[in-house]
Amino acid sequence: MSAFVEHPNLSPRSMQARAYQLIAVDQVLSKSTLLILPTAAGKTAVACMAIAQRLKEKSGWVLFIAPTVALVNQHMKNSSIAFKDNLNWNILCISGKDTVETRQSLWGTSRVIFATPQVVRNDVNNGRLSLKDCCMLVVDEAHHCVGSHAMRESARLYLSQADNCLVMGATASPSSRIEKIQEICNNLEIENIHLRTREDRMIINYLSELEINEVKVDVPNKLRELAEPFIIWQKQIVDRERRLGTYVYPGEIGMSGLANAMDRSSRAIKMGDSRAYSSVSNIATAMRLNHLINHLLCQGITAAGEFLDRMQEESKKKKSSKEFLEDYRVRNLIIELSNSEEYHSKISAIRRIVIERLRNDEDSKIIIFSTFRDTVKALEAALSEFEHIKPIQFIGQSSKSGSIGLSPRKQIDRLEKFKSGEFNVLIATSVGEEGLDIPSADLAIFYEPVASEIRMIQRRGRTGRKKQGDVAVLIARETMDERALLSSRKKEEYMYKSVRRVARRFPSSISNLRNISDFSVIINGNKQNIREYVNHEKDKFRTELSIVDNSLDIQVGEENRKLPPQKFRPDGQTGLEQF
Repeated sequence: MSAFVEHPNLSPRSMQARAYQLIAVDQVLSKSTLLILPTAAGKTAVACMAIAQRLKEKSGWVLFIAPTVALVNQHMKNSSIAFKDNLNWNILCISGKDTVETRQSLWGTSRVIFATPQVVRNDVNNGRLSLKDCCMLVVDEAHHCVGSHAMRESARLYLSQADNCLVMGATASPSSRIEKIQEICNNLEIENIHLRTREDRMIINYLSELEINEVKVDVPNKLRELAEPFIIWQKQIVDRERRLGTYVYPGEIGMSGLANAMDRSSRAIKMGDSRAYSSVSNIATAMRLNHLINHLLCQGITAAGEFLDRMQEESKKKKSSKEFLEDYRVRNLIIELSNSEEYHSKISAIRRIVIERLRNDEDSKIIIFSTFRDTVKALEAALSEFEHIKPIQFIGQSSKSGSIGLSPRKQIDRLEKFKSGEFNVLIATSVGEEGLDIPSADLAIFYEPVASEIRMIQRRGRTGRKKQGDVAVLIARETMDERALLSSRKKEEYMYKSVRRVARRFPSSISNLRNISDFSVIINGNKQNIREYVNHEKDKFRTELSIVDNSLDIQVGEENRKLPPQKFRPDGQTGLEQF
């Protein structure tokens, strides 16, 4: 059964009818809402329908912001298809690649503008843009609306200037921390949270299956030998701090324990303990060692080399970095790395996975995620050796550590080449994790697990968007990889609990579908009232309650009814203070 949404501002048959999306649209139009849906569940579709109705009811224009140029461009293309051509809305995409003069001439000429938050913030602050007549703000990847991020600043400016505010924040991964979710809501002046998970009965049939495989590899002995001097060095520092009572965490040395020790030392300094200055210096060294050890064991020599290159840059400004690099163990490592090529087991594992995938399906498209650019470069070189593998890098705009970034235009161009099949393996840093819709990508490979639940969810969301997808997570045995994977899982499990806790702080919001009365649904050529369609879908997935209680009667024996004397409580006693 084919069902499509009909609306005066939407192109015919451009929007598939999904009841859970229509309920979300009704909520978004009623008050400022944080929409939390799984990746590929159609947050952009909800935004398009909400925009269509908002611009039917209100004068003015809508601003849609997203964190990257590639994502902004993608949203504009998808939305342009959704809206009718004869509306004269002049839909635009504005970003930093446009000159100041061009941007100033474009603002005010469109009813729907897609933009990066940096240009919105800068142009408002410099008087080139007024948000007074903006009747709706859509914030994609709303989990960025914290701290001093440009997303948060743009939202603040909108809320302070607009005459008729309505905000829709959208994300698949808000956070597992209640305080961060609350901060997002505060910064966007959210009045309602609309949440659905992958397990929701109304949504589950629309999502493709996603199979996640853990690929465990052994760290080469050579890398363990390279890391050993630094493991001993770090242990010596931590043992000393344990004796002083600064490092108090039991078990393996980790960043959380080191961060706690740094806090304790800083507090001791404020209390006048001059001995704590030495602890602060030692713990800072242990933190650098922790990063270096994990780079060697979990990433390989290219990432470790990149880390030391950054240290070289820091050493020009920081005395502690300079002293660290002058240690004979670090100098020996730098010499060793400069004479070596990447040989981490993860490289060969990725080769094997990619070759096998393309052998079984020559039209397959694969995305590989890695945290570090040097690893991306090493992976591209390793895969380019095979004729049928056509890899391409996808990295951020900034140029650092001798690596030249990609301009927004080049990023978009590379994505288009990957989608068209000119390249079949996209090797990306974190810039490729968020929001990008690549329907044909059917395998995502994580070079490393990340402890952040937000990044893990976003990475997974790049595959299995229109058909079944697979995810392969590479894990180096007996390293931080194992702890990072466990950490992200626990945080993801807790994330929805945290969202629900924050949601309970808002007044309950019941969807009566009043805000979407201008919508209808076309089913096999026949028009159906939107309320009837949604209610029918809700009834179809409603959980049936049993009329008869079939639970077993619990027989309580005479011996279970008797309480021992120590359980007795005098009449009127309600607390220990009355004992």
